Amino acid sequence: MSDVVVRPAGPEDMDAVAALRWRWLGKARGKPDVPLDEFVPGFVDWWKRNRATHHCFVAVLDASVVGMAWLAVTPRVPYPHAFDRVSGDVQCVYVLPERRDGGLGGRLIEAVLGLARDLGVERVSVHSSERAVSAYSRHGFAVSPRLLQTKPGAGHRP
Repeated sequence: MSDVVVRPAGPEDMDAVAALRWRWLGKARGKPDVPLDEFVPGFVDWWKRNRATHHCFVAVLDASVVGMAWLAVTPRVPYPHAFDRVSGDVQCVYVLPERRDGGLGGRLIEAVLGLARDLGVERVSVHSSERAVSAYSRHGFAVSPRLLQTKPGAGHRP
């Protein structure tokens, strides 16, 4: 896949990125309730409102977007003498099925981790599919006994 270029996404890529997201959700959860031609403008509008915190990288082959990865950056509560703390979350890494198993997902992960380093992100998390756990492990992700999660409103009470 040496012909594939991984780079930060720009406005010219967002329609294709939206289509990838729509396709991914369709494969994972069945055909989306919202048609693609309605999803794309809403997605692009969301990106415009959130581009300061959500950074997208694309994998491009022959002028076509064949993969994407997102890094969401969130401010953290300051420490004394450390007021500009941030954490990151890798989101929506997706490569077209016909382009998988050639290292492209890994290149996208490397791109978002490179940006995380450049931004001084303290730590990066990811909620992975079973299929992708090994890819994230190869890039330094590991299970943490202190990272917990819950679904708010799920009825858990003290």
